[in-house]
Amino acid sequence: MKKLDVLTPIGVVVGFVFVAFAIISNAGLTGFSSFIDLPSMLVVIGGLIAAMLVSFSIRELKQLGKVMRESFRDVEYDLHDLIRTFVTLSEKARREGLLSLEAEVEMVEDPFIRKGVLLAVDGIEQDVIIDIMNAEIIALEERHRKNKSLLDKAGEYAPAWGMIGTLIGLVLMLKNLNDPSSLGPNMAIALLTTLYGSLLANLVFLPMASKLAMKTEKEVFMKQIVIEGVIGVQSGQNPKILEEKLRVFLSHEELQLYSQSGKERTLQDEA
Repeated sequence: MKKLDVLTPIGVVVGFVFVAFAIISNAGLTGFSSFIDLPSMLVVIGGLIAAMLVSFSIRELKQLGKVMRESFRDVEYDLHDLIRTFVTLSEKARREGLLSLEAEVEMVEDPFIRKGVLLAVDGIEQDVIIDIMNAEIIALEERHRKNKSLLDKAGEYAPAWGMIGTLIGLVLMLKNLNDPSSLGPNMAIALLTTLYGSLLANLVFLPMASKLAMKTEKEVFMKQIVIEGVIGVQSGQNPKILEEKLRVFLSHEELQLYSQSGKERTLQDEA
């Protein structure tokens, strides 16, 4: 189930707030206004947009908004529930046969689990099931890699265009060396483009790309557990053995919670 990942907006806001606070605490509100320069913003943002247009197709760029929104969403994976699902399927398959799972699996929300179990029900060989499901994982990783590359490139281009803006400012400043009083203000404005580019890269694009990479790793990890579960059900493994096999994917803390919840269910069944 997808929900809002509050850490992403909180992190971005906190980053900008602390930067603003650092500026205001040293320069005051009046000094803060000197850190806002429209031409510098136009150089960084305009250059970034131009570079992205050169690097990607229109179809790929249309995905940028969707990709950025994904970093504000989180998908909850319940490992405990996943293990219990396969234990239940295994028990039913041993009792009533694999064909009995066709109706049971329709109640499962995850399409990857449904696909794997239905392949097993259809009598597909174990190696073929593994190949098909691994191919889907590889395709998922490739799609996510392409989407993540949008943010990676934006994170690369933003500081570069910040430096280009600084160089432009320095050239304009050097043309006015005959006016020493203008050197300080012009130098400050020239450096603002580097500040804008670095902030965009290190507070927005690159952290979002890292968040997406972590989500991909989590999703692939879950799908690998599903493959193990499907193969266990298809091969007719003892439910207890399958449960122990899937429990190895749990961390120490998750294993303790799983064991505790299992005891609670046993007490409820006995009652």
